[in-house]
Order: sequence, then C-alpha cells, then structure tokens
Amino acid sequence: MNDARIRFAEAAPAGQSFRPRSPRLTDHPFFAWAGIRSPIAQHTAAEHDALERHARGRKSLVEIGVAEGASAVALRGGMDSQGALYLIDPFHLSRVRALNFLRRAARRAVLDGSAKKIIWIESFSQDAIRDWRTGIDFLLIDGDHDELAVERDWSDWHPHVERHGVVLFHDARLFPGGWTSPDYGPVRFVDRAFRNNPASSWKIVEEVDSLVVVAKTEHVSA
Repeated sequence: MNDARIRFAEAAPAGQSFRPRSPRLTDHPFFAWAGIRSPIAQHTAAEHDALERHARGRKSLVEIGVAEGASAVALRGGMDSQGALYLIDPFHLSRVRALNFLRRAARRAVLDGSAKKIIWIESFSQDAIRDWRTGIDFLLIDGDHDELAVERDWSDWHPHVERHGVVLFHDARLFPGGWTSPDYGPVRFVDRAFRNNPASSWKIVEEVDSLVVVAKTEHVSA
C-alpha cells in the first residue's frame, strides 16, 4: 500500500513525453530531514507497491542505492518482522559532507517509528561485498546506473541470493510516459542479460513501470 508521506515520481500523461520538472529549493534533502516536506521518491507509486509486495515476508533484504530512503520504506513495510534490511549507500554526493542532509533525510524516513532491524552500510557496493557472508532473499539494485556498474553489482551480489530469492532492477525498463531511454545502463543490462538471453538461468517474472523483477528459472511457475 502506498505511503502517503512519500512524494512519488510520476510518468507523463498518455500521449505525452516525460519532462523532468524544474528543481525547487525545497527539493534539497535538508527540507526532508527537517520534516518540512515528505521524502522524494525516485520511483512511482505502482513501483512502491511492487517493492513492498516482493519484500513481503523476506528475512534478509539488501538495497543498493538508498537516496532519501523512500524505497527502503517500502521494503521495511513488507519485510518479515524478524528480518534484517541492509541499506548500502556511501552518501558521497553531499556538498557538505559534515552535514550530509541526504543521509540524515534517509535515516529520518526509514527509522521513523520502526522497530525492525535496519543495518546501514555507508560504502560503495563494490566495497561492501568484500566481507559479505550473509544469504539474501531480496536484492534491489538501484545504485550507479552506468551499464558496467549495474553488471558489476549483479555479478558481485547475485551469488549470495538464495534459491527462492528475487533480484529487482530499478530504471531498467521503458514504459509509457516514463523517464527511461534505451541507452540507460539498467535498461541495456537487463535487456542483454535477461530479456534477450534465453540461456540465462534467471527469468523476468514481473515488470512494473521501470522496475524489473527476476528470479531463478527453476522457481518460476510455467
């Protein structure tokens, strides 16, 4: 179910091309941290619902790329009450590292009223994987959108996904009125690795706006 406190991304109306809205002063994460505005999601309301649904009952969830924490709120809402949510983001884009309002905004959104186990890993994903020993049943790849970076995250992390787990890619599909394009790194990788690769042992099981969900072939119903 949609979280009313989140400002979701919106596709363009039917028949129109997507146009990013002009940035506003209040878009700065300071205003989310201060509680002046809601967290800004980089995903649609439909994607939010899909994230929460696929997280439902999962016990070991990893998100690569956290931003203001809107997608993590969806995962937190769906996950098992005894599970753990690992949030991986270096939060390196802050202009004032000592303040880092993006990190503060994310923590405010994700920890607000939650008693669930949230583990913050403030590292690049390629560094976080080095000492990783935990099985994963839900993996969201939404970090660096360069095609090679997406492929690296997949190669590094998917071997830890358990037999019945799922992997989700954001910004990985073209959709009506959407912001993605054929040259998006996640789009190119998903097309190459799954959509146009019948030999893959992973199969696309659902697509919602720009979100693509894959699972191991042997666990996909015919």
